[in-house]
Amino acid sequence: MTDLTKDPRVRVIDLETAGKGRNDVCEIGWQDVALGSDGRWRIEQERGALLVNPGRPIAVETMAIHHILDADVATAPYWREVASSILRPQGGVMALAAHRAAFEKHYCSPSLTGGSPWICTWKCAMRLWPQLTSFSNQMLRYQRMPVGLVREIGLPAHRAMPDAYVTAHHLRDMLNEVSLEQLIAWSVEPGLLPRVPSGAERGKTWDRLSVETLRELSLARDPDIRFSAKTELRRRGGEDLPAAVQPPQGTLL
Repeated sequence: MTDLTKDPRVRVIDLETAGKGRNDVCEIGWQDVALGSDGRWRIEQERGALLVNPGRPIAVETMAIHHILDADVATAPYWREVASSILRPQGGVMALAAHRAAFEKHYCSPSLTGGSPWICTWKCAMRLWPQLTSFSNQMLRYQRMPVGLVREIGLPAHRAMPDAYVTAHHLRDMLNEVSLEQLIAWSVEPGLLPRVPSGAERGKTWDRLSVETLRELSLARDPDIRFSAKTELRRRGGEDLPAAVQPPQGTLL
């Protein structure tokens, strides 16, 4: 159920990092999407970005993506000092959102977010617009051309605030198609891929696969592939799913 004690808004966030460590955030950006009096969701003026000191040198591999230098964050606050104030703003939020939210959730623990639910716009885009060819944040931007997106605010790509701003336009349009609760529910599940992403059946929609192939893919290591194959099997009338393969019993030497 929607928490009516919270402001009717969702905060979209995006993180840039120094690497893959638990506290390696070097920038956070945010953009709010709010429910208007007319019942339609809209992009708010509340947006921003803050540099964060990751406490260690920024890896060259990530520096080449976002172009944030060690000198830029040398005097910036640490993640634990600022995260809660951004993730839990005054008035609260009904949810947090991010594109491929699993990445942001790695750094934004429940203790920092206050336990807010998450919306993953990557997962939701595949549900709502399966006909599109790619579901990255920037590909969605140019395939969809969201109304009202100001090009200059959404640049440069791979910086926290511009990326959050672009994601917020996808989220706004999603919220104006389906309920907040539905987006949260989709986000809890693995991604429902519109097409097979790799292998001999790459590019095919799931309804074109044989039951045998679906059974094989339902045992794949990738959770999104497993979930997508199982979903198609169930759609065909509750096909029995293969039993989990148990590893062979080890022997003591």
